[in-house]
Amino acid sequence: MRRYVTFVLLGLGVFAVAAGLLLRLYAYPRLAKVPHDIDTLSVARGTGITALVYVPEGDRARPEIRDGLTLTSSTKVTGNLRAEEVTEDGDVTVWVEASKVTSDADGLVVTAGLRSLCLDRHTAEGVTPCENQYYEDVSGQRVVAERGVPQQPGLSFKFPFDTQRRDHLWYDGNVKKALDIRYLGEETVRGLKTYRFVQQIPPTRIDERDVPGALVGEPGVPTVHADLYYEVTRTLFVEPVTGKVIAGGEDVRQELRTEGQGVGQGTVVFDGELTLDDETVAANVAESEENVSRLSLITGPPPVLWAVGGVLLVVSLLLFLADGRGRHSRPGPPTKVAAPV
Repeated sequence: MRRYVTFVLLGLGVFAVAAGLLLRLYAYPRLAKVPHDIDTLSVARGTGITALVYVPEGDRARPEIRDGLTLTSSTKVTGNLRAEEVTEDGDVTVWVEASKVTSDADGLVVTAGLRSLCLDRHTAEGVTPCENQYYEDVSGQRVVAERGVPQQPGLSFKFPFDTQRRDHLWYDGNVKKALDIRYLGEETVRGLKTYRFVQQIPPTRIDERDVPGALVGEPGVPTVHADLYYEVTRTLFVEPVTGKVIAGGEDVRQELRTEGQGVGQGTVVFDGELTLDDETVAANVAESEENVSRLSLITGPPPVLWAVGGVLLVVSLLLFLADGRGRHSRPGPPTKVAAPV
């Protein structure tokens, strides 16, 4: 009977450990993937912002710097289901982002952009080879990269599943690089535990352009060559199980510098902060909580199964050893001694 119990416990222990491994190594990677059919809209708002706008005048537009603006930034992200990289169970997907910042008062466009890239569905990082990677900062002027060149590396939309408490690389569309975004601790957003990440990019030259002299303080000169400098403090609150960005914002400053001008001496063409609005944050929290619940059905059982399986294996081993010692210590039949002749 003891031997039967031993083998039953041994079988249950092996089954529990194997089931835990199956959930973690097979089921989890299949569930923890970014979707192909993403379709989301994020809205950020800011007030008291200084920005360069283009005021329509007939068939032309006149650049004008305005203060105290209320701006709205809308970012639409969709999946390109027709991209050749996209297969039903594949590990790569293609997302397209269309963004626009407008003035609430008159609807004038401050900035707009379009981009597309391939993502690793587990790490959420930009990957190659990719036929569908490009960005378009100016309407009609699309910049396309070769399929093997990582045009937009690092993270762009979300963090990896099971986000770790460490620095990551986040792609900035203005400097066109993936730069460190630092982990700075935990914070609660609407009852949801998040990790706070901050990326600080110092004043960096990102463009050069010819502008009207009046725009940069030289009214007597029709056109002046100037460099555009950009700096930002980007703060993101990330739910660590799913890697989803729940809340956050960007504090941005841009200035045009003419020859001989240093930091802070140029003409400010953008200065202000845009943060995700309450409606967007609430939707992000609800979606993240739902996905965390789904993933917990996969991530929760394995540690329990491994613990239970380990206990059962140890108990079965102890029973097996005890049974072996019992058989060796059991007295054998009496030895027959021949009578003396």
